[in-house]
Amino acid sequence: MSASQRPPVYYSEYLQLNKILNAQLPESGKEGIKADDEMLFIIIHQAYELWFKLVLHELDIVCDIFKQKEISNNSPDIYNAVHRIERVCKILELCVQQMTIIETMTPLDFLDFRDLLRPASGFQSIQFKIIEAKLGLAYDNRFGKGYYLSQLNSDDIERVKKAEADESLIVLLNRWLERMPFADNHQYWEEKGAESFWDIYSKAYKESLSEYEQGNIDTYEKLFGNNEEYPEGRSFSRAANRSALFIMLYRDHPMLHLPYELISYLLEVDEMLSMWRHRHIHMVQRTIGKRVGTGGSTGAEYLKSAADSHYIFKEMAELTSFLLPRNLLPTLPKSLESDLGFK
Repeated sequence: MSASQRPPVYYSEYLQLNKILNAQLPESGKEGIKADDEMLFIIIHQAYELWFKLVLHELDIVCDIFKQKEISNNSPDIYNAVHRIERVCKILELCVQQMTIIETMTPLDFLDFRDLLRPASGFQSIQFKIIEAKLGLAYDNRFGKGYYLSQLNSDDIERVKKAEADESLIVLLNRWLERMPFADNHQYWEEKGAESFWDIYSKAYKESLSEYEQGNIDTYEKLFGNNEEYPEGRSFSRAANRSALFIMLYRDHPMLHLPYELISYLLEVDEMLSMWRHRHIHMVQRTIGKRVGTGGSTGAEYLKSAADSHYIFKEMAELTSFLLPRNLLPTLPKSLESDLGFK
């Protein structure tokens, strides 16, 4: 059908405003209780869920990109992935800022209707749980596993379990990083008299450490060395760690610009999620003090423990411990330098 043949699109119908603007049904109104701030409370949480829906939409696109067996450096795919993860960061930043609005509700305003909400709780946000799972927060790494699913109905439990069973972004990224050929390709490094980049870099890194940093050597060997047994339970393999560190070190080369931006935005996702959780903690402490959450959790104490343990890309953040300043970086072979440039 051509554009001229399509029926006209009307603003409110396109946005389904009749459904959205009539979807606020305060519990206090049903009970004949005057609680003016319940409308604020509902709209804030509905807005969060709409933003969460968009985050999931963006993450689905990014995951589909990294599910490919090969991603050409000359294709738009990496740029598209970076662009969408950046958008996720901006959405999460807005979610943090949105706390400012709900913080205009005083503790007494909340008490006007709080008890009417039991046992409903923000902890029952299925979309947020799916976001965490899709990014790569494994069930085994969650705080409060017993409580984690206990507040959900059977349909939502299945939705969360399905999300956890799917390959997460962190799994797909690990696979993508393992395929990067630059640091371990013997053909590049034989002109330097080495089998790989790591033969040269290990010596330079260890020589750069102060006497107070010698403990880094053991960790470095476990994560990057050839002879040490690799630690169990990590999200990224040794090959993926090597590729990620190489990207961080040589990010100035054109071919590594976008991979470096991708890593940076993933770390920002963790930062924004952490800020959201901690802002939530302070709001809860101000609003209900030491009272139990409406869903039965320990309130602020539960939120604090979850915030301290739910860092998804922390292994990638730890790689900064093993960087060298540019003036100490090994010079790349000419063939590799050429392949990392635009042609």
